[in-house]
Amino acid sequence: MSEKVLSGHCLCGAIEVTLTNPKDHVEICHCDMCRRSGGAFYGALEAEGFAYASEEFVGVYRSSEWAERGFCKQCGSSLFYHFMPTGSRSFAAGLFDGANGLPVSREIFVEEKSAWQAGDGNHPKMTGEEVIAEAKAAGFTFD
Repeated sequence: MSEKVLSGHCLCGAIEVTLTNPKDHVEICHCDMCRRSGGAFYGALEAEGFAYASEEFVGVYRSSEWAERGFCKQCGSSLFYHFMPTGSRSFAAGLFDGANGLPVSREIFVEEKSAWQAGDGNHPKMTGEEVIAEAKAAGFTFD
């Protein structure tokens, strides 16, 4: 079985990233931090692996006790969300032209959603409280 590869880049092209075996859906986060980070909801795309052509312009900002966010130091594009307790990293789906047709699997932190953001579709919509409860049930702590 061959690996699926999806390539993308930031707005200015200084950062090229390749995902290996990306998931076939996008998760939407409406939390305040994601909205402030990118100006709207965060469309997250996960994959088994990733690689940068060069890391020269990759910047990292520790946005909470449990997460880091990546950005391009040249153009400011949002690159990724890194959930440190698991090491998982989700990339901004907008970086990848090949992600344009992917369906939304679920929306999270819907109670923080702005009235001006569309959220159509028949997929789960979870509150922040539900997301935190799900993470705690899986053994994660947020102290």
